[in-house]
Amino acid sequence: MSALGKDVKVVVIGAGAMGSGIAQVAARAGHTVYLFDGRSEAIAAGRAAIEKDLKFLVSKNRLDQAEAAATLERVVPVAALAEAADAGLAIEAIVENLDVKRKLFAELESMLGADAIIASNTSSLSINAMAAGLARPGRLAGLHFFNPAPRMALVEVVSGLNTEREVAECLHATARTWGKMPVHAASTPGFIVNRVARPYYAEALRVLAEHEAEPATLDAILREGCGFAMGPFEVMDLIGHDVNFAVTKSVFEAYFCDRRFAPSPFQQELVAAGRLGRKTGRGIYEYGELAAKAVPQDEPAQDGEPRITVVGDIGAAAPLLARLEAAGIEVRREAGMHGKRGWMQIGPARVALTDGRTATLRAAEERVPNLVLFDLCLDYSTSTRIALTRADQCGLGALRVVTGTFQKAGFKVSAIDDVAGLIALRTVVMLANEAADAVLQGVASARDVDTAMRYGTNYPKGGPLAWADQLGAGFVVEVLANLKDHYGEERYRVSPLLRRKACNGEAMYD
Repeated sequence: MSALGKDVKVVVIGAGAMGSGIAQVAARAGHTVYLFDGRSEAIAAGRAAIEKDLKFLVSKNRLDQAEAAATLERVVPVAALAEAADAGLAIEAIVENLDVKRKLFAELESMLGADAIIASNTSSLSINAMAAGLARPGRLAGLHFFNPAPRMALVEVVSGLNTEREVAECLHATARTWGKMPVHAASTPGFIVNRVARPYYAEALRVLAEHEAEPATLDAILREGCGFAMGPFEVMDLIGHDVNFAVTKSVFEAYFCDRRFAPSPFQQELVAAGRLGRKTGRGIYEYGELAAKAVPQDEPAQDGEPRITVVGDIGAAAPLLARLEAAGIEVRREAGMHGKRGWMQIGPARVALTDGRTATLRAAEERVPNLVLFDLCLDYSTSTRIALTRADQCGLGALRVVTGTFQKAGFKVSAIDDVAGLIALRTVVMLANEAADAVLQGVASARDVDTAMRYGTNYPKGGPLAWADQLGAGFVVEVLANLKDHYGEERYRVSPLLRRKACNGEAMYD
């Protein structure tokens, strides 16, 4: 089905930040938009917010004055819903309360034409539950914008069990003509983004609760080493721990307390203490004019080795070798054992990419006491930070030599305590695992999952499934299995789809 024509009028119910933002998007695309709210002052404030943002765009030369004026003129405040009876699309952006939304939808259904589409901007409620009781449940779907709607590209088009296919396709096409990046999703807890993103916060909170590193260091490793736009603690402080905890708790309960989504007791205590993040002046970090900026732990400068030996294939870390050579370090290469992952000998230490085991366990199993593990990087040839850890059996001198060698190659080095999977690798494989389960359970296609995570959360590498393909499904499964062995928890169980891909050597996009 094609997109709605510009002659189709849109009514947006709810004139808060989300509602006014959606109204601005639709109006800028050429639609007449009725803006309604139960509070008249909210309508005036919403339209004023639209005008302010349009003026900002004009000041930045992103919009000309005439188009801004025309866009604002198309936003029509209405004092009663009945004034919008000729709308062909209704989008609600009101309080996240199922009963309130259902009452509104019943009113809209009785007021609008039979061919009108009703869409909810809900981020968490079931489309199926909202459609129950409607005479035409097939005309209801989710149209989940991300805040701020005029800036964020992603829109999740969410279908319930009764949503007509042509309705979902029309909304998808319409969102695209509005300049958005739409994806299809089934109505399941968290849809795509709020479900798949849970491990980004959960793994950081777990490592912090184990006292393996400071928050600023963990944030810096994921940001500077793995290319995430913000570290998990920075994001949680920004959106609010109360909000983040509530979403996690909601998904956890909606999946009948599946331990994969278990909330963090530590975050629960932050909320109980009122440390909600930026909005309260203190969360993981402190804010305000007098607050000292938290800085990551960088290892002091050390002397590195002038030459190293590489044994076998070091897989995803292979670009590291060219970087070491470019820094003037001689790299000798030796054949490894067939079927065994490669490693580097740097001074007295064997150095390898983490595989989900602790360095201490791996040193014992491989009978190599001086073992140092390094973390995953987005691109070993350009990333600016890398995390290292040493086995308990490994001497500090061996770690210093490895640190100095990486520093020669231009890395900032963060040495953290011996934690299974370090922080970057365990986070990435858990994101890929959750994404794979979303595909397996029919929430969305692999491409739509990755698109959602790219445009909804700005995740690197084309999304977690594309990153899993680059690492290899077999390696991802191995890391997850090692994490599950370490913790003995269902949280780290391997997605059946990932295991299947690993067994047949297929990529997630195959």
